[in-house]
Amino acid sequence: MLKNYFLPVVLITLIVVVSFFIYKSQDLYRAYKAEVSEGLERTAELENGVLTTEDIVHLPEPVQKYLDYTGVIGREKVRNARIITEGQFKTSPERDWARMNSQQYNFFDSPKRIYYLQTRVFGLPVLGLHTYKDASATMLIKVAGLLTVVHGKGPEMDQGETVTVFNDMCLLAPASLIDKRIQWETVDPLTVKAVFNNNGINVSAVLYFNDQGQLVNFVSEDRYYSPTGKTYQKVPWSTPVRDYKEINGVKLATYGEAIWHFPDGDYSYGKIRIKDVEYNTDFN
Repeated sequence: MLKNYFLPVVLITLIVVVSFFIYKSQDLYRAYKAEVSEGLERTAELENGVLTTEDIVHLPEPVQKYLDYTGVIGREKVRNARIITEGQFKTSPERDWARMNSQQYNFFDSPKRIYYLQTRVFGLPVLGLHTYKDASATMLIKVAGLLTVVHGKGPEMDQGETVTVFNDMCLLAPASLIDKRIQWETVDPLTVKAVFNNNGINVSAVLYFNDQGQLVNFVSEDRYYSPTGKTYQKVPWSTPVRDYKEINGVKLATYGEAIWHFPDGDYSYGKIRIKDVEYNTDFN
């Protein structure tokens, strides 16, 4: 009689424990959705207006040509962007490439970037959440969504992610380059330098264009290599891009790499393909 009672109790306990861990494994995704919802609610009532040639007259000629090439002139100004990607990345130069998928939202009124990553390492599911808001950044990486292996934050990460935000503006939301937080300097007919200031954090980058008006590379020396989120090394960083295609009416580079330029050689750690970009969305 006791045996017949014991087995259902064990089964129910097991179901409860498994259900709890399944629920906890989705903590990062719930945090991602909550941050996105906050951004969408905040920007829902913003007036977009239309991007005109008058809006870009203050920009260097290569940037004006780039905006014209992408086709954003005559379209709505951007208040947010939803980006879906797939690709490969590796956590160190010695490691093999791992497949990854990501989704993110960027908000441009008060720069905010919410990035959610899914991949596998040694066969185990790994989830990541990068959050940037109010010029403050955090990075959380968890195995199976449960075991934290990276928890990065601090001034170096704040600065590095400010570079990432500006990189997204340049490559994924070219209409946002009219932002008054950007100061421009022409280097030559195909090269410009830009300084982006967000809440007192200044970062700079050099943008390289080709004769077609395409942006082909973004190079910054204001980002930090941080494999664990505990140590930081300032290393030049670049994102060469190619394969421009029209996505929802805007021509964007659909393939790019992320490269650290160490003194003893380059380390390409990301190969990314853009699957979809949608502007001024109002759904989570």
